[in-house]
Amino acid sequence: MTTMVARRPFRWAVMVLTVALGIAMAATARAQRWGRIPEGYGVAVRRMPEGFSDGGLFTICKLQYQSVRSEWLGMGWATDYPYAAINLTTRVSEMTKTPVSRDARGEPNYWVVSASDPNLFKCPFVMAADVGTLRFSQVEVLRMREYLLKGGFLWVDDFWGSAAWHYWSQEIKRVLPEYKIFDIPPEHPIRHMLYDVKTVPQVTAIQAWRGSGFSTAERGADSPHANFRGIADDKGRILVLMSHNTDLADSWERESEDREFFLQFSPQGYAVGLNVVLYSLTH
Repeated sequence: MTTMVARRPFRWAVMVLTVALGIAMAATARAQRWGRIPEGYGVAVRRMPEGFSDGGLFTICKLQYQSVRSEWLGMGWATDYPYAAINLTTRVSEMTKTPVSRDARGEPNYWVVSASDPNLFKCPFVMAADVGTLRFSQVEVLRMREYLLKGGFLWVDDFWGSAAWHYWSQEIKRVLPEYKIFDIPPEHPIRHMLYDVKTVPQVTAIQAWRGSGFSTAERGADSPHANFRGIADDKGRILVLMSHNTDLADSWERESEDREFFLQFSPQGYAVGLNVVLYSLTH
């Protein structure tokens, strides 16, 4: 059973989490990747071994899909792979008592699955990025629907602007046509599991942040603020979480690349990430 500390007001939580993350990063310095880290298609795809079981410990799976269009700065399914998931899982293990799945070296396990992969049903928590380029096959539509309605959880992040939103919303409607997308209100439990998050931060890709004079609106006027949306079932459980016009995964993935980027984005990004993980495990 997951143990949580008392909820903290967001500003105070950011201060506490900044200090805690700094201590945790120092304690795990040997495991950190300093400088530009490898990402995307240059990193080997890691799939679950046949017959793999870790007793249901927490792990994050990355959703692999076919892209039918492209977006600026996007890498399709491989966007933010693999260190966003590795770093978030590491912080989950450090900031909570959630037991996480680890390999023989003690590093967090992470897996790549497609919607048609039988191992999808071994994934308690699935993340996808750049989903404004995604197209599900009919088989994948049916399998993703089955996974979500049987208790699975999908978080899509790092897709920007109205065109990407249109493509994604049409695809997820094929999967869950009877359920509506809604804006997650400030009082929703997912925003108060460990930290009280009243405003979801707009995080931009680190290269866009540097190149734009530290602006966070990656698509300019077409991405004025972060959107935090969801699809819930008849009992109110969120099945699909959508963080649109923000790249929360970069606040985890790039935590060690730039001190100013870390200070501006990582504590707030981890506050949201920890809340989401704990919500998915308890609802």
